[in-house]
Amino acid sequence: MQDEVQEAAVDWYGPEAATFGDRLAAARENAGMSQPDLAKRLGVKLSTLKKWEDDMLEPRANRLSMIAGLLNVTLMWLLNGEGDGVAHPETEEAISPDINDILIEIRDMKTTMKANAERLGRLEKKLRQKLIEAGA
Repeated sequence: MQDEVQEAAVDWYGPEAATFGDRLAAARENAGMSQPDLAKRLGVKLSTLKKWEDDMLEPRANRLSMIAGLLNVTLMWLLNGEGDGVAHPETEEAISPDINDILIEIRDMKTTMKANAERLGRLEKKLRQKLIEAGA
């Protein structure tokens, strides 16, 4: 378990440890931009940008390209953590292993919750279709 934690800490913004929203927030902060600044430059509402960073929504392809250009990271890094992006923070020195374990567990839970929310949406759509068919 400890080896997995240390490996995840090394690739903090990689696909196993970070979400799209985590990488977006890290790239924005690395570029020295506030959320309102980036939202204005992208032509989106601040609430939309916050939802992207909180992994509640994902931007469309044209916005992704703009984000990558503005924040000086590759599109692939934003999407999956591969390629040129933001260097990982020095988590090994700054964060104790116990805290890092908790952060990794939180990210795992966020990923699972997102997948479950998507599954719930598909089931709800399927149920609505069945109800419409039954009523016809």
